[in-house]
Amino acid sequence: MTPVPQAKDDIAALIAGSAFFGGLIEGLEPSRLAALLRAFRHTHFEAGQQIFARRERGDFLLVIAQGRVRLSLVSDEGRELSVRHGVRGDVLGELALLDGQTRSADAVALTPLSAYLLFRADLDALLREIPELAGRIITFLCARLRATTDQLEAIALHPIEARLARFLLVALRGRKAEPGKRVPLELGFSQSELAQLLGASRPKVNGALALLETMGAIRRTSDRLFCDPTLLAQTARLADEG
Repeated sequence: MTPVPQAKDDIAALIAGSAFFGGLIEGLEPSRLAALLRAFRHTHFEAGQQIFARRERGDFLLVIAQGRVRLSLVSDEGRELSVRHGVRGDVLGELALLDGQTRSADAVALTPLSAYLLFRADLDALLREIPELAGRIITFLCARLRATTDQLEAIALHPIEARLARFLLVALRGRKAEPGKRVPLELGFSQSELAQLLGASRPKVNGALALLETMGAIRRTSDRLFCDPTLLAQTARLADEG
């Protein structure tokens, strides 16, 4: 990883919108806010570069400023399972930083990546300077655990089209469609990668995409999807009702 000059306005906006630190910045007095922003170190990774590896010791977390990161597990036989993707505002590597144990997954930059690192020594200093940060961390970890539980439930109990609809709704990040139109969505990765994230085979994902298209929930082009959030939400709800 290569340190680069830090843009304070960028890190302030990024931290303000982060689930890990969000809600904390507005109430901080200037000196404590400055201490928080100084703790982060700006860096970048090339596409394909490994950020950290499973089972290695970890002493930093990162907040993604720009780009996409894949978190994955690799079996002893060499089979890879994508756990999730991280994009702008997402926090990665927090578990090893907080509990002092090893990394739980591999992290690889799928695209050129700009990120801010927070090392353990700097986090310890921040917790002494800003005790409220501990509450934010607990809230973040609870939300991460709930999301993991929801992901496991979806894979175990819900049909693939419902899992796909929920995935696309999360990827849309709350964007709404104008009347008579759909919301464009560029996933930025292959159908095989999507299949891994959904815990399904590629043929099943392709079939689910075709079904959602028949229902009018999506329209496919060569490089993106055009989504109807209302119909996607209806598909996701049908799984709960069924």
